[in-house]
Amino acid sequence: MKDKKKFNLKRIESLVRKLLVELNDDPDRPGLIETPNRVARFYQEIFEGQLYTNDEIAKMFNKCFDKKEVNSDSLVIEKDITVFSMCEHHLATMYDMKVAIGYIPKGKVIGLSKLNRIAQMCAKRLQLQEKLCEDIAEVVSKVVETEDVAVFINGKHACVAMRGIKDTSASTSSSCLRGKFRENLSLRAEFLSLIK
Repeated sequence: MKDKKKFNLKRIESLVRKLLVELNDDPDRPGLIETPNRVARFYQEIFEGQLYTNDEIAKMFNKCFDKKEVNSDSLVIEKDITVFSMCEHHLATMYDMKVAIGYIPKGKVIGLSKLNRIAQMCAKRLQLQEKLCEDIAEVVSKVVETEDVAVFINGKHACVAMRGIKDTSASTSSSCLRGKFRENLSLRAEFLSLIK
């Protein structure tokens, strides 16, 4: 894979320093003096997915096994994958997020840890939960070469819990159903019952 553009950490540090001033604080006081650097490194980690397209993520985690070794058309599910993301509307955390991914193998079976890695990398972007579902489904579909993919996410949003309505108990669920999961009601019901 070609070299990707890296984040300009010095520029991010400078911008965080300016933000601290605008928030009516002193970036030179002892508690904040290293904050711009810490935030820049933090952002480099949590926004890593911004550096890659869905196609590049698919290439990154394309570790599959030939289906002949598995010999099954059964539903494969990985659930309770924990991810964090940042809401693109408020730059607020989406947290307590659990992802479930299901697919029906056609020619390839993906290594299970790769489903976790795909979900986590897609989440490391400025996101909407609904878009995150779509991105994960798209990447998984590219890797396993089937449209028969389902993704379900349930999570909480700091923009709901900390501001506006300030509802700390509300959670949001979203799903992306492709191929047979969209067309076959019994398959969809099986997936949803197995991820509970």
